[in-house]
Amino acid sequence: MITHLKKPVAAQTVTAGREAVADTVRGVVADIRERGDVAVREYSEKFDQWSPESFRLDRPQIDDLIGSLPQQVIDDILTVQANVRRFATAQRASITDFEIETMPGVHLGQKNLPIGAAGAYVPGGRYPLTASAHMTIVTAKVAGVERVAACTPPIRGVIPAATIAAMSLAGADEIYVLGGVQAVVSLALGTESIGRVDLIAGPGNAYVAEAKRQLFGEVGIDLFAGPTEILVIADDFADPFVVAVDLLSQAEHGPDSPAVLITTSETVAREALQHIEKLLVDMPTRDYAGPAWRDHGQILLVDTIDEAYVVADAFASEHVQVLTQDPRQALLAMKIYGALFLGEGTCVSYGDKVIGTNHVLPTRGASRYNGGLWVGKYLKTVTYQEVTDTASSAALGELCGRAARVESFEGHARSGDVRAAKFGGASLPWSDHEFRPVPADG
Repeated sequence: MITHLKKPVAAQTVTAGREAVADTVRGVVADIRERGDVAVREYSEKFDQWSPESFRLDRPQIDDLIGSLPQQVIDDILTVQANVRRFATAQRASITDFEIETMPGVHLGQKNLPIGAAGAYVPGGRYPLTASAHMTIVTAKVAGVERVAACTPPIRGVIPAATIAAMSLAGADEIYVLGGVQAVVSLALGTESIGRVDLIAGPGNAYVAEAKRQLFGEVGIDLFAGPTEILVIADDFADPFVVAVDLLSQAEHGPDSPAVLITTSETVAREALQHIEKLLVDMPTRDYAGPAWRDHGQILLVDTIDEAYVVADAFASEHVQVLTQDPRQALLAMKIYGALFLGEGTCVSYGDKVIGTNHVLPTRGASRYNGGLWVGKYLKTVTYQEVTDTASSAALGELCGRAARVESFEGHARSGDVRAAKFGGASLPWSDHEFRPVPADG
Protein backbone atom coordinates (compact mmCIF):
# COMPACT_ATOMS: atom_id res chain seq x y z
CA MET A 1 0.00 0.00 0.00
CA ILE A 2 1.21 3.51 -0.84
CA THR A 3 0.73 6.43 1.52
CA HIS A 4 1.51 9.89 0.15
CA LEU A 5 3.15 11.99 2.86
CA LYS A 6 3.81 14.74 0.32
CA LYS A 7 2.12 15.09 -3.04
CA PRO A 8 3.21 17.37 -5.90
CA VAL A 9 1.35 20.66 -6.01
CA ALA A 10 1.69 21.06 -9.76
CA ALA A 11 1.22 18.38 -12.38
CA GLN A 12 4.35 17.58 -14.36
CA THR A 13 3.49 18.66 -17.89
CA VAL A 14 5.37 17.66 -21.02
CA THR A 15 6.49 21.22 -21.64
CA ALA A 16 5.11 24.42 -20.22
CA GLY A 17 3.98 26.59 -23.09
CA ARG A 18 5.14 23.95 -25.56
CA GLU A 19 3.29 25.38 -28.54
CA ALA A 20 4.81 28.82 -28.06
CA VAL A 21 8.28 27.27 -27.76
CA ALA A 22 7.68 25.13 -30.85
CA ASP A 23 6.50 28.10 -32.90
CA THR A 24 9.52 30.18 -31.92
CA VAL A 25 11.92 27.38 -32.77
CA ARG A 26 10.18 26.65 -36.05
CA GLY A 27 10.67 30.24 -37.13
CA VAL A 28 14.35 30.27 -36.18
CA VAL A 29 14.99 27.01 -38.03
CA ALA A 30 13.32 28.28 -41.20
CA ASP A 31 15.16 31.60 -41.05
CA ILE A 32 18.62 30.08 -40.56
CA ARG A 33 17.88 27.51 -43.23
CA GLU A 34 17.25 30.38 -45.66
CA ARG A 35 19.74 33.06 -44.57
CA GLY A 36 22.53 31.11 -42.87
CA ASP A 37 25.17 33.06 -40.98
CA VAL A 38 23.33 36.35 -41.24
CA ALA A 39 20.35 34.93 -39.40
CA VAL A 40 22.57 33.15 -36.85
CA ARG A 41 24.22 36.45 -35.94
CA GLU A 42 20.89 38.24 -35.61
CA TYR A 43 19.53 35.61 -33.23
CA SER A 44 22.72 35.59 -31.19
CA GLU A 45 22.42 39.37 -30.79
CA LYS A 46 18.72 39.09 -29.94
CA PHE A 47 18.91 36.24 -27.40
CA ASP A 48 22.43 36.57 -25.97
CA GLN A 49 23.49 40.11 -26.88
CA TRP A 50 26.51 38.46 -28.47
CA SER A 51 28.00 39.32 -31.86
CA PRO A 52 31.79 38.81 -31.99
CA GLU A 53 33.81 39.07 -35.17
CA SER A 54 33.84 35.27 -35.27
CA PHE A 55 31.85 32.83 -33.17
CA ARG A 56 34.63 30.28 -33.55
CA LEU A 57 37.56 30.62 -31.17
CA ASP A 58 41.06 30.29 -32.58
CA ARG A 59 43.92 28.52 -30.83
CA PRO A 60 45.45 31.63 -29.25
CA GLN A 61 42.08 32.63 -27.80
CA ILE A 62 41.56 29.15 -26.37
CA ASP A 63 45.05 29.08 -24.89
CA ASP A 64 44.55 32.50 -23.29
CA LEU A 65 41.29 31.36 -21.69
CA ILE A 66 42.86 28.18 -20.37
CA GLY A 67 45.78 30.19 -19.06
CA SER A 68 43.44 32.47 -17.13
CA LEU A 69 42.27 29.61 -14.91
CA PRO A 70 43.83 28.40 -11.64
CA GLN A 71 45.91 25.24 -12.09
CA GLN A 72 43.62 23.40 -9.67
CA VAL A 73 40.69 23.95 -12.03
CA ILE A 74 42.69 22.53 -14.95
CA ASP A 75 43.86 19.57 -12.87
CA ASP A 76 40.31 18.79 -11.77
CA ILE A 77 39.02 18.98 -15.34
CA LEU A 78 41.71 16.56 -16.46
CA THR A 79 40.96 14.17 -13.58
CA VAL A 80 37.25 14.10 -14.34
CA GLN A 81 37.87 13.64 -18.05
CA ALA A 82 40.19 10.75 -17.29
CA ASN A 83 37.34 9.12 -15.33
CA VAL A 84 34.90 9.64 -18.20
CA ARG A 85 37.45 8.41 -20.75
CA ARG A 86 38.19 5.28 -18.73
CA PHE A 87 34.54 4.28 -18.55
CA ALA A 88 33.84 5.15 -22.20
CA THR A 89 36.87 3.13 -23.27
CA ALA A 90 35.51 0.11 -21.40
CA GLN A 91 32.18 0.63 -23.14
CA ARG A 92 33.89 0.74 -26.53
CA ALA A 93 35.75 -2.48 -25.77
CA SER A 94 32.42 -4.18 -25.03
CA ILE A 95 31.18 -3.50 -28.57
CA THR A 96 32.73 -6.03 -30.91
CA ASP A 97 32.92 -6.64 -34.62
CA PHE A 98 32.32 -10.23 -35.69
CA GLU A 99 31.91 -12.52 -38.68
CA ILE A 100 30.15 -15.86 -38.75
CA GLU A 101 29.64 -18.57 -41.38
CA THR A 102 25.94 -19.46 -41.29
CA MET A 103 26.16 -22.15 -43.99
CA PRO A 104 29.05 -23.30 -46.16
CA GLY A 105 30.62 -20.24 -47.76
CA VAL A 106 27.99 -17.81 -46.42
CA HIS A 107 29.81 -15.16 -44.40
CA LEU A 108 27.85 -12.58 -42.42
CA GLY A 109 29.58 -9.86 -40.48
CA GLN A 110 29.08 -6.81 -38.30
CA LYS A 111 31.23 -3.71 -38.03
CA ASN A 112 30.89 -0.72 -35.70
CA LEU A 113 31.91 2.47 -37.45
CA PRO A 114 32.13 5.93 -35.86
CA ILE A 115 30.02 8.69 -37.34
CA GLY A 116 31.99 11.29 -39.25
CA ALA A 117 31.11 14.43 -37.29
CA ALA A 118 29.41 15.14 -33.98
CA GLY A 119 28.07 18.33 -32.48
CA ALA A 120 28.38 18.88 -28.74
CA TYR A 121 26.04 21.39 -27.14
CA VAL A 122 27.34 22.51 -23.74
CA PRO A 123 24.69 24.66 -22.03
CA GLY A 124 25.49 27.78 -20.04
CA GLY A 125 22.63 29.79 -18.61
CA ARG A 126 23.63 31.10 -15.20
CA TYR A 127 26.69 28.92 -14.65
CA PRO A 128 29.54 27.37 -16.67
CA LEU A 129 28.61 23.71 -17.08
CA THR A 130 31.94 22.07 -17.72
CA ALA A 131 30.67 18.52 -17.06
CA SER A 132 28.57 18.44 -20.22
CA ALA A 133 31.74 18.97 -22.25
CA HIS A 134 33.27 15.86 -20.72
CA MET A 135 30.20 13.74 -21.39
CA THR A 136 29.65 14.72 -25.02
CA ILE A 137 33.15 15.37 -26.37
CA VAL A 138 35.30 12.80 -24.55
CA THR A 139 32.77 10.07 -25.29
CA ALA A 140 32.64 10.99 -28.98
CA LYS A 141 36.42 10.96 -29.27
CA VAL A 142 36.68 7.57 -27.57
CA ALA A 143 34.20 6.28 -30.14
CA GLY A 144 36.55 7.49 -32.88
CA VAL A 145 34.61 10.48 -34.19
CA GLU A 146 37.02 12.40 -36.41
CA ARG A 147 35.43 15.86 -36.08
CA VAL A 148 33.69 17.22 -33.00
CA ALA A 149 32.27 20.74 -33.20
CA ALA A 150 31.29 22.14 -29.81
CA CYS A 151 29.09 25.12 -28.95
CA THR A 152 28.48 26.91 -25.67
CA PRO A 153 26.76 30.26 -25.02
CA PRO A 154 28.35 33.30 -23.44
CA ILE A 155 27.30 33.93 -19.84
CA ARG A 156 26.09 37.50 -19.41
CA GLY A 157 28.31 38.61 -22.26
CA VAL A 158 31.42 36.80 -21.04
CA ILE A 159 33.12 33.75 -22.52
CA PRO A 160 33.06 30.99 -19.86
CA ALA A 161 36.75 30.17 -19.57
CA ALA A 162 36.30 26.95 -17.58
CA THR A 163 33.83 25.57 -20.13
CA ILE A 164 36.14 26.43 -23.02
CA ALA A 165 39.01 24.73 -21.20
CA ALA A 166 36.92 21.61 -20.69
CA MET A 167 35.87 21.56 -24.35
CA SER A 168 39.43 21.96 -25.57
CA LEU A 169 40.98 19.45 -23.17
CA ALA A 170 38.24 16.96 -24.05
CA GLY A 171 39.40 17.06 -27.67
CA ALA A 172 36.95 19.35 -29.48
CA ASP A 173 38.18 20.14 -32.98
CA GLU A 174 36.10 23.33 -33.30
CA ILE A 175 34.81 25.53 -30.48
CA TYR A 176 32.11 28.13 -31.00
CA VAL A 177 30.82 30.64 -28.46
CA LEU A 178 27.25 30.35 -29.65
CA GLY A 179 24.19 29.28 -27.74
CA GLY A 180 20.57 28.30 -27.91
CA VAL A 181 18.49 27.35 -30.92
CA GLN A 182 20.86 29.15 -33.29
CA ALA A 183 23.74 26.90 -32.22
CA VAL A 184 21.75 23.68 -32.63
CA VAL A 185 20.40 24.71 -36.03
CA SER A 186 23.84 25.75 -37.25
CA LEU A 187 25.30 22.39 -36.31
CA ALA A 188 22.38 20.44 -37.75
CA LEU A 189 22.04 22.23 -41.07
CA GLY A 190 25.43 23.84 -41.55
CA THR A 191 26.01 27.47 -42.52
CA GLU A 192 28.66 29.33 -44.48
CA SER A 193 31.00 29.22 -41.47
CA ILE A 194 29.88 26.13 -39.53
CA GLY A 195 29.98 22.70 -41.10
CA ARG A 196 27.04 20.40 -40.52
CA VAL A 197 27.37 17.38 -38.23
CA ASP A 198 25.82 13.94 -38.22
CA LEU A 199 24.63 13.88 -34.60
CA ILE A 200 24.07 16.46 -31.86
CA ALA A 201 24.41 15.55 -28.20
CA GLY A 202 24.09 17.50 -24.99
CA PRO A 203 21.43 18.93 -22.68
CA GLY A 204 19.82 22.36 -22.89
CA ASN A 205 16.72 24.39 -22.11
CA ALA A 206 13.26 23.87 -23.58
CA TYR A 207 14.19 25.73 -26.77
CA VAL A 208 17.32 23.65 -27.34
CA ALA A 209 15.34 20.45 -26.71
CA GLU A 210 12.64 21.56 -29.13
CA ALA A 211 15.21 22.43 -31.80
CA LYS A 212 16.65 18.93 -31.52
CA ARG A 213 13.16 17.46 -31.76
CA GLN A 214 12.28 19.43 -34.89
CA LEU A 215 15.58 18.68 -36.62
CA PHE A 216 15.70 14.98 -35.72
CA GLY A 217 15.87 13.09 -38.99
CA GLU A 218 17.99 15.69 -40.71
CA VAL A 219 20.49 15.11 -37.93
CA GLY A 220 20.82 12.42 -35.30
CA ILE A 221 20.35 13.33 -31.64
CA ASP A 222 21.28 11.72 -28.35
CA LEU A 223 17.82 11.82 -26.72
CA PHE A 224 14.90 14.11 -25.91
CA ALA A 225 15.70 15.71 -22.56
CA GLY A 226 13.44 17.32 -20.00
CA PRO A 227 13.87 18.57 -16.43
CA THR A 228 16.31 16.67 -14.23
CA GLU A 229 14.72 13.98 -12.05
CA ILE A 230 15.81 12.23 -8.86
CA LEU A 231 14.14 9.38 -7.02
CA VAL A 232 15.55 8.13 -3.71
CA ILE A 233 14.68 4.69 -2.32
CA ALA A 234 15.29 4.49 1.43
CA ASP A 235 14.70 2.07 4.28
CA ASP A 236 15.22 2.28 8.06
CA PHE A 237 19.00 2.27 7.58
CA ALA A 238 19.00 5.52 5.56
CA ASP A 239 20.25 8.77 7.08
CA PRO A 240 17.38 11.29 6.73
CA PHE A 241 19.82 14.20 6.49
CA VAL A 242 21.66 12.56 3.58
CA VAL A 243 18.31 11.83 1.92
CA ALA A 244 17.31 15.49 2.21
CA VAL A 245 20.61 16.86 0.91
CA ASP A 246 20.61 14.51 -2.06
CA LEU A 247 17.01 15.31 -3.03
CA LEU A 248 17.77 19.04 -3.03
CA SER A 249 20.99 18.51 -4.98
CA GLN A 250 18.92 17.71 -8.04
CA ALA A 251 16.01 20.05 -7.32
CA GLU A 252 18.42 22.96 -7.82
CA HIS A 253 18.62 22.15 -11.54
CA GLY A 254 15.37 24.01 -12.12
CA PRO A 255 11.95 24.87 -10.68
CA ASP A 256 10.34 22.02 -12.62
CA SER A 257 12.75 19.25 -11.50
CA PRO A 258 10.91 16.42 -9.70
CA ALA A 259 12.46 15.04 -6.50
CA VAL A 260 10.82 11.90 -5.11
CA LEU A 261 11.40 9.85 -1.97
CA ILE A 262 10.03 6.32 -1.70
CA THR A 263 10.64 4.78 1.70
CA THR A 264 9.57 1.96 4.00
CA SER A 265 10.29 4.13 7.05
CA GLU A 266 7.87 6.81 8.22
CA THR A 267 10.58 8.09 10.57
CA VAL A 268 13.04 8.58 7.68
CA ALA A 269 10.32 10.24 5.62
CA ARG A 270 9.26 12.77 8.24
CA GLU A 271 12.80 13.59 9.37
CA ALA A 272 13.95 14.04 5.77
CA LEU A 273 11.06 16.43 5.17
CA GLN A 274 12.05 18.48 8.23
CA HIS A 275 15.67 18.62 7.04
CA ILE A 276 14.58 19.77 3.58
CA GLU A 277 12.56 22.65 5.02
CA LYS A 278 15.53 23.77 7.13
CA LEU A 279 18.09 23.38 4.37
CA LEU A 280 16.06 25.44 1.90
CA VAL A 281 16.09 28.51 4.14
CA ASP A 282 19.66 29.50 3.33
CA MET A 283 20.41 27.31 0.30
CA PRO A 284 22.07 29.57 -2.34
CA THR A 285 20.06 27.94 -5.14
CA ARG A 286 16.72 27.93 -3.29
CA ASP A 287 15.16 30.07 -6.06
CA TYR A 288 15.18 26.88 -8.16
CA ALA A 289 15.26 24.16 -5.50
CA GLY A 290 12.43 25.65 -3.44
CA PRO A 291 9.77 25.78 -6.16
CA ALA A 292 10.93 22.41 -7.51
CA TRP A 293 10.39 20.75 -4.12
CA ARG A 294 7.18 22.66 -3.38
CA ASP A 295 5.55 21.96 -6.74
CA HIS A 296 7.03 18.64 -7.83
CA GLY A 297 8.45 16.99 -4.71
CA GLN A 298 6.88 13.79 -3.43
CA ILE A 299 7.27 11.47 -0.45
CA LEU A 300 5.70 8.01 -0.71
CA LEU A 301 5.55 5.55 2.19
CA VAL A 302 5.34 1.86 1.20
CA ASP A 303 5.13 -1.37 3.18
CA THR A 304 8.13 -3.32 1.87
CA ILE A 305 11.34 -2.71 -0.02
CA ASP A 306 10.09 -4.94 -2.84
CA GLU A 307 7.08 -2.66 -3.20
CA ALA A 308 9.44 0.32 -3.24
CA TYR A 309 11.27 -1.12 -6.25
CA VAL A 310 8.00 -1.73 -8.10
CA VAL A 311 6.77 1.80 -7.43
CA ALA A 312 10.15 3.23 -8.44
CA ASP A 313 10.06 1.39 -11.77
CA ALA A 314 6.64 2.95 -12.42
CA PHE A 315 8.23 6.41 -12.13
CA ALA A 316 10.89 5.51 -14.76
CA SER A 317 13.10 8.16 -13.20
CA GLU A 318 16.27 9.59 -14.71
CA HIS A 319 18.30 9.07 -11.53
CA VAL A 320 17.52 6.45 -8.87
CA GLN A 321 19.54 6.60 -5.67
CA VAL A 322 19.28 3.55 -3.39
CA LEU A 323 19.95 4.25 0.30
CA THR A 324 19.14 0.90 1.84
CA GLN A 325 20.82 -1.82 3.89
CA ASP A 326 21.47 -3.87 0.73
CA PRO A 327 21.47 -1.42 -2.20
CA ARG A 328 22.69 -3.95 -4.77
CA GLN A 329 19.30 -5.68 -4.58
CA ALA A 330 18.12 -2.91 -6.88
CA LEU A 331 20.30 -4.27 -9.69
CA LEU A 332 18.11 -7.37 -9.79
CA ALA A 333 14.80 -5.84 -8.74
CA MET A 334 14.67 -2.76 -10.99
CA LYS A 335 14.50 -2.47 -14.77
CA ILE A 336 13.30 1.06 -15.59
CA TYR A 337 15.68 3.92 -14.83
CA GLY A 338 18.31 6.10 -16.44
CA ALA A 339 21.07 5.38 -13.94
CA LEU A 340 21.34 3.71 -10.52
CA PHE A 341 23.39 5.09 -7.64
CA LEU A 342 23.90 2.42 -5.03
CA GLY A 343 24.56 3.10 -1.37
CA GLU A 344 25.43 6.08 0.79
CA GLY A 345 28.98 6.22 -0.57
CA THR A 346 27.78 7.48 -3.93
CA CYS A 347 25.26 10.08 -5.04
CA VAL A 348 23.68 11.46 -8.19
CA SER A 349 25.96 14.49 -8.02
CA TYR A 350 28.95 12.18 -8.53
CA GLY A 351 27.35 10.99 -11.76
CA ASP A 352 26.58 14.55 -12.80
CA LYS A 353 30.07 15.87 -12.24
CA VAL A 354 32.97 13.51 -11.57
CA ILE A 355 32.63 9.74 -11.35
CA GLY A 356 32.90 8.86 -15.04
CA THR A 357 29.53 7.51 -16.14
CA ASN A 358 27.60 9.70 -18.56
CA HIS A 359 25.16 12.23 -17.15
CA VAL A 360 23.11 12.71 -20.34
CA LEU A 361 20.18 10.48 -19.37
CA PRO A 362 16.53 9.87 -20.35
CA THR A 363 13.81 11.88 -18.59
CA ARG A 364 9.99 12.08 -18.68
CA GLY A 365 9.62 8.30 -18.65
CA ALA A 366 11.92 7.74 -21.63
CA SER A 367 13.92 5.20 -19.64
CA ARG A 368 11.12 2.76 -20.50
CA TYR A 369 12.66 2.45 -23.96
CA ASN A 370 15.97 4.30 -23.99
CA GLY A 371 19.24 4.47 -22.09
CA GLY A 372 21.54 7.42 -21.68
CA LEU A 373 24.29 8.79 -23.88
CA TRP A 374 27.16 6.34 -24.29
CA VAL A 375 30.00 5.58 -26.65
CA GLY A 376 27.73 3.38 -28.77
CA LYS A 377 25.58 6.39 -29.68
CA TYR A 378 28.46 7.69 -31.79
CA LEU A 379 28.81 4.38 -33.64
CA LYS A 380 26.88 2.95 -36.56
CA THR A 381 26.49 -0.82 -36.44
CA VAL A 382 26.62 -1.99 -40.06
CA THR A 383 26.54 -5.42 -41.61
CA TYR A 384 28.16 -7.09 -44.61
CA GLN A 385 27.54 -10.33 -46.48
CA GLU A 386 29.60 -12.52 -48.79
CA VAL A 387 28.70 -15.87 -50.38
CA THR A 388 31.71 -17.76 -51.71
CA ASP A 389 30.20 -21.25 -52.07
CA THR A 390 28.32 -21.80 -55.33
CA ALA A 391 26.03 -24.52 -53.94
CA SER A 392 25.00 -22.25 -51.06
CA SER A 393 24.35 -19.35 -53.43
CA ALA A 394 22.20 -21.62 -55.63
CA ALA A 395 20.18 -22.79 -52.65
CA LEU A 396 19.70 -19.24 -51.41
CA GLY A 397 18.69 -18.22 -54.95
CA GLU A 398 15.93 -20.79 -55.07
CA LEU A 399 14.74 -19.76 -51.60
CA CYS A 400 14.84 -16.08 -52.57
CA GLY A 401 12.82 -16.72 -55.70
CA ARG A 402 10.06 -18.44 -53.79
CA ALA A 403 10.04 -15.96 -50.90
CA ALA A 404 9.99 -12.91 -53.16
CA ARG A 405 7.17 -14.20 -55.35
CA VAL A 406 5.00 -14.69 -52.26
CA GLU A 407 5.30 -10.92 -51.90
CA SER A 408 4.90 -10.30 -55.67
CA PHE A 409 8.43 -8.88 -55.91
CA GLU A 410 9.37 -10.31 -59.29
CA GLY A 411 12.59 -8.31 -59.60
CA HIS A 412 13.86 -9.65 -56.32
CA ALA A 413 12.88 -13.17 -57.33
CA ARG A 414 14.82 -12.89 -60.58
CA SER A 415 18.00 -11.90 -58.73
CA GLY A 416 17.65 -15.19 -56.87
CA ASP A 417 16.75 -17.09 -60.04
CA VAL A 418 19.91 -15.88 -61.76
CA ARG A 419 22.12 -17.38 -59.07
CA ALA A 420 20.09 -20.57 -58.86
CA ALA A 421 20.61 -20.94 -62.60
CA LYS A 422 24.25 -19.84 -62.82
CA PHE A 423 25.49 -21.78 -59.81
CA GLY A 424 22.99 -24.65 -59.61
CA GLY A 425 21.87 -25.31 -63.16
CA ALA A 426 18.24 -24.29 -62.62
CA SER A 427 16.27 -23.03 -65.61
CA LEU A 428 15.19 -19.44 -66.14
CA PRO A 429 11.52 -19.56 -67.19
CA TRP A 430 11.53 -15.83 -67.92
CA SER A 431 14.74 -15.79 -70.08
CA ASP A 432 16.59 -17.97 -72.58
CA HIS A 433 19.98 -16.66 -71.40
CA GLU A 434 22.61 -19.35 -71.02
CA PHE A 435 25.40 -19.13 -68.43
CA ARG A 436 28.88 -20.41 -68.91
CA PRO A 437 29.66 -23.34 -66.62
CA VAL A 438 30.98 -22.32 -63.22
CA PRO A 439 33.57 -24.50 -61.45
CA ALA A 440 32.15 -26.34 -58.47
CA ASP A 441 34.40 -24.44 -56.07
CA GLY A 442 33.14 -21.08 -57.34
